[in-house]
Formats: sequence, C-alpha cells, structure tokens
Amino acid sequence: MTILLSDPRVAAIPVDDEGEPLVELPPSFGPARATVRVSLAQRLLLARDRLPGGVGLCVVEGHRSVADQRAIIARYAAELSAVHSGLDGDPVELERLTSRFVAPVAVAPHVAGAAVDLTLVDGDGRELDLGTPIDATPEQSEGACYFAATTISPEARVRRALLADVLGSAGLVNYPTEWWHWSYGDRYWALTTGAPAALYGPVSARLVAA
Repeated sequence: MTILLSDPRVAAIPVDDEGEPLVELPPSFGPARATVRVSLAQRLLLARDRLPGGVGLCVVEGHRSVADQRAIIARYAAELSAVHSGLDGDPVELERLTSRFVAPVAVAPHVAGAAVDLTLVDGDGRELDLGTPIDATPEQSEGACYFAATTISPEARVRRALLADVLGSAGLVNYPTEWWHWSYGDRYWALTTGAPAALYGPVSARLVAA
C-alpha cells in the first residue's frame, strides 16, 4: 500500500538538520537552474553519469518556498473539492487526497530543498516520453502519473525503470504517485529507507551557497 505524505508516520520522523546550504544546479540540468541541498546535487551528478549516451536529466523544479507550496495545496484542494462532493466537510480525507499530488507544508520535500521534479531528455534536450507530462494530476492522467502505472506504453515503462535505476543507485527515493518526484534526506526518504532521522527540514532560499 502506498504511503502518502499526509500519513502521520511521515510527520513523526525527527529532523536532524545541520544547515547544509542550497546550491544552484548547473545549466546542464536544464534552464530552470533549480536549487537543492548540496548532497542532493552531488547525487544527481552521480545519477546522470550512469545514464546511457545521448540521454540526460532535466530538472524542472527543486527548492520551493512555503508560500508557493501553500498556493499549490490550495489550488489542488479546490480542484478536488469541485470534483468530489462532500470533501469540504471531511478535511482529513481532503488532505489525504491532496497529498497524492502536493505535500503538506510541514513535511514537504521541496520546501526542505530535498526534492526534484525531473525527467529524461535526449541529446538535444528534448523531453522523452515517460507516460505523462510532469505535474499531471491523478485526475488528469487517470492514474498514469503513478510510477507503477500499467496504462503507459512499453517505451515509457522502460524509461521510468531507467530513471529508477540511476536515481535509486544514487540514494534517491521516488514518491510513488508522481514518477517525476525524487528526493534525498527529507522525512519521506527517511521513512522509506529506515534512516533514524531526516537530514533536512524547511529551508530558506537565502541559504544558497556562493
């Protein structure tokens, strides 16, 4: 059974953050120039080195502010409430469904600088087909955004497996409802790997290293 970010077991993980700074990823990871924790950036480099020739990693988002996280939560929660009658009267279920696509602020890997949204690209920087666009919601994709979805093409499945191989070997974990979301050092990572504590909690973008 998939553990969602709204699960109390995620919030129960302690955080032992020693203040590792954020760094900006180089242009070779795409034009977004996302910022992430130093150790995550190093692991992304290791993962990219394991890819076959002519295939690269494109990171479209890394660190996200608390304000941006709250805005995404509010927007998606409103979409869910419009689709599912009765959710407004069930805040627990609304949070659970919302967390399939965006994490509660307190445990959000992006807010900690511990997560990236990424995809595979060809040698010219064009995105390869991995079954759905990045940020396709469960409703929009009819569940194909889930990493293990069986409704995608064989080619997309092979590419997702490649993504899992190179990123997993570098120590990152996937959020199973979003094939593009990978993290290292956050609470969800700690719960998934059995680490005693998360390495990173919420961080300000002001901590970007020179």
